[in-house]
Amino acid sequence: MRFKLVIAYDGTDYHGWQIQPNGRSVQAALQEAIAKMTGESTPVVAAGRTDAGVHAGAQVISFVLRRTVSAEALVRGLNALTPPDIAIQCAESVADDFHPRRAATSRVYEYRIWNAPWRSPFWRRYAWHVRAPLHDEHMQMAAAALIGEHDFRSFQAAGCQAKQPVRRVLRSELERRDLLLTYTIEANGFLRHMVRNIIGTLVEIGCGARPPDDVPALLAARDRTRAGATAPACGLCLTRVNY
Repeated sequence: MRFKLVIAYDGTDYHGWQIQPNGRSVQAALQEAIAKMTGESTPVVAAGRTDAGVHAGAQVISFVLRRTVSAEALVRGLNALTPPDIAIQCAESVADDFHPRRAATSRVYEYRIWNAPWRSPFWRRYAWHVRAPLHDEHMQMAAAALIGEHDFRSFQAAGCQAKQPVRRVLRSELERRDLLLTYTIEANGFLRHMVRNIIGTLVEIGCGARPPDDVPALLAARDRTRAGATAPACGLCLTRVNY
């Protein structure tokens, strides 16, 4: 049986989703829990390979079991065996050819910024602390310029293994609630560090270090050195995978 699970995790203490030779990974923790529960060693595939320190509110994973088990028992059993910073939300059996990454039509990420002179003990693990005042309207103007199909090489990290850099952004918007800024981006796919590099650029625009109409020129340049610095991983969260 092939199962599809929706999971959430706090990525602070993990070296990312993918199994690493020297460090904890979410994938390894899940595979260990599945082996303990079922006695089967099975690879787990995810909709997106989140980097070290990046969180997920609704990551989608898939794996195959030889034995028969109910979805409800799988959720209960795995939640009892995984660490407290990983939670299985739901499970269902799916067709044998389901692949959580290839079948996805879009993914949604959120990035949070705590924008205040003082740090927040509550958001320190889940938001980037930016002390300087940020001009929301300029950031929103720049974010809107990302919507559509573009070559995102200016926001692509070195070592990215993507075959081509063109992605289609369906949503790119900023919302402020008091001292917390939340940036939401939905696209048909993402390059390595793409969202964090976008955020680094938007913050520079919000601080006045770049003009708000700088994004079209950055996209046209196709040059990573022209865009802003990479934002910290702690503020990034995968919030939805659409099929």
